[in-house]
Amino acid sequence: MAKAFACKDIGMSCGFKARADSEEELMSKIAAHAKKAHGMATIDAATMAKVKAAIREA
Repeated sequence: MAKAFACKDIGMSCGFKARADSEEELMSKIAAHAKKAHGMATIDAATMAKVKAAIREA
């Protein structure tokens, strides 16, 4: 089953949503978005924990 994530699910005022066939593929999309849209060269541990908790089956 596909995985999905939305920035708003971790409290960001951002309309980004992503879907992928695997969590690994989804995390790659999230990391690219975080770098481009939010200026995050890396995702800190606390934010990563929030992101992983917010990933849902799609």
